[in-house]
Amino acid sequence: MGLREQAEKDLGAILEDGATGFGWPITITDPAGTVGTLTGFSDDIAQIIDPDTGQAVSGRLASVALRMSSLVLEGLGLPKGIADTGSKPWVIQFDDIGGTPYKFKVSQSNPDRALGLVVCLLELYE
Repeated sequence: MGLREQAEKDLGAILEDGATGFGWPITITDPAGTVGTLTGFSDDIAQIIDPDTGQAVSGRLASVALRMSSLVLEGLGLPKGIADTGSKPWVIQFDDIGGTPYKFKVSQSNPDRALGLVVCLLELYE
């Protein structure tokens, strides 16, 4: 096994371990309606950096990190942001630490094809 294969295997242990690691239940729905339940890393924070001033400001920044091989096992492709408001988006759902559920749409997808990881930036979805 080469280093890349070992790194992808280690990614699974780090990212998808819900018992002793960072793993968190995440539901993802593609535009066709295929639903997958994965374990990954999610965050939803209330402070962002203003790109004009470089200062921290109040805002909302949510993202998920998912293992690409797990998406394939769930019958899903690579999530991506869909700018057309008339089209169905990729939808991501997860609970916060207190159990309150939130629904987001993917606004940007950043795959790392060397490691097998995709980080999706999210925006609240009604």
